[in-house]
Amino acid sequence: MDWRDTGFVLTTRRHGESALIVELLTEMHGRHAGLVRGGVGRRARGAIQPGNRVQLEWKARLSEQLGTFTWELIAPDGTRWLGDPKRLAAVVSACALVDATIPERESHPAAYGALAGLLGALAVEDWASRYVRWELGLLTELGYGLDLSSCAATGTNDDLAFVSPRTGRAVSLSAGEPYRDRLLALPSFLGTGRAGEPDELRAGLALTGHFLERWVFATVGKRVPPARARLVAVLVP
Repeated sequence: MDWRDTGFVLTTRRHGESALIVELLTEMHGRHAGLVRGGVGRRARGAIQPGNRVQLEWKARLSEQLGTFTWELIAPDGTRWLGDPKRLAAVVSACALVDATIPERESHPAAYGALAGLLGALAVEDWASRYVRWELGLLTELGYGLDLSSCAATGTNDDLAFVSPRTGRAVSLSAGEPYRDRLLALPSFLGTGRAGEPDELRAGLALTGHFLERWVFATVGKRVPPARARLVAVLVP
């Protein structure tokens, strides 16, 4: 059996002397792995990299087998940032998170569209703010969306300043002030279209990181991919 699709390279690992096992997020077939013969060769070396978009064909005798990929590069959405450590770290972090969280061989068109949007947004000035919003969207896609629409204590949507680390619900400044030390900061740029300042980006990444760790990874006995910690280290040192 076989199918054709487009996809973003997520991760690779060497298999034997010259092949790679490649994980991709495809448009119609979800997260899918396959063997790329000659994947460590000169032609593939610069193309089969996280974030790059490829046209691919998957073939296998049986549907449950690993199968093989043949590919053509469509756009170097990841490797175009090799000279920019911060943007490159964002590419690798996003791809690692998708690889670790999206169920294998399940169609997730929203996740595909969101990753495509993020990789495209890396070209704009406020890309870091969009990355934080992308992580919020990933939590929602995984069924762990935060409720930032109104205060959990008062029901109003005025002066939302905190998030409960237990429930993921927003808390207003007045209601949360006595418990400030026990709450997560809610940076105001998340509710607007403006770019976040460095302190706000730091708070935004701490917010999404808390729930990725607590709700997504800890529940299955895993840890957040190291690539995300590397992004935080270079983006908001």
